[in-house]
Amino acid sequence: MTDSPTWLRRFHPATPGAPRLVCFPHAGGAASYFHPLSAALAPAVDVLAVQYPGRQDRHAEPLVDDLSVLADRLADALAAEVAGPVAFFGHSMGASLAFEVARRLGPGPLGLFVSARRAPSAPRAVRIHERGDDELLADVGRLGGTDARVLAHPQLVRMVLPVLRNDYKAAETYRYRPGPDVGCPIFALVGDRDPKVTEAEARRWAAHTSGGFELESFAGGHFYLNDHYAAVSRLLDERLTRWTGEPLVSGQQ
Repeated sequence: MTDSPTWLRRFHPATPGAPRLVCFPHAGGAASYFHPLSAALAPAVDVLAVQYPGRQDRHAEPLVDDLSVLADRLADALAAEVAGPVAFFGHSMGASLAFEVARRLGPGPLGLFVSARRAPSAPRAVRIHERGDDELLADVGRLGGTDARVLAHPQLVRMVLPVLRNDYKAAETYRYRPGPDVGCPIFALVGDRDPKVTEAEARRWAAHTSGGFELESFAGGHFYLNDHYAAVSRLLDERLTRWTGEPLVSGQQ
């Protein structure tokens, strides 16, 4: 990992002038989740992964349980730290956050990839963050994004529970505030067996952009991405080429 500002982590060097892809992690996630995607797209794409407060190398900082507050802070950071063409990729909670950051940044990103997340106008009345530890951990385990060895280790569970509960609250209490949406293309990606989002709920992202909308479904659940890095990286490469108007040559296999 190379040196980077507080909010952003770069895992692989990129070709000078390469378009940037800022990646927003899921609830309970960290910047390192996007290391494989960065490896697949380097050096043609400069992948920058967001590191939320309260985890990994930012573990001493207070957690933020309000997605709007987090979006405000992150928008200010990106406006100061990221220049040139940029696209956003958000997974799960990160998709809502990427959308809200894009709304705050004018003229906004080249495009917005929203993965494993319902459209802002398709909320569900879910309050898992208010339930007991066992129920929260059961939901995390059901989604399959956390190593089972972590969930079986009492000391590690004590470490990750505050982050999980915080992020579940941020994701579940997020409510869309009507107003200007985004003018860039939105590309939705979903797993065909994801209990957190249906294809119909994902298609409602089309109403939140004045640009184009596309959707791609993959075999898998909420963390379909773990099994489809090669296919997803090819898709990102193709769309970034279209949005920038420049051919990209990535290191993907």
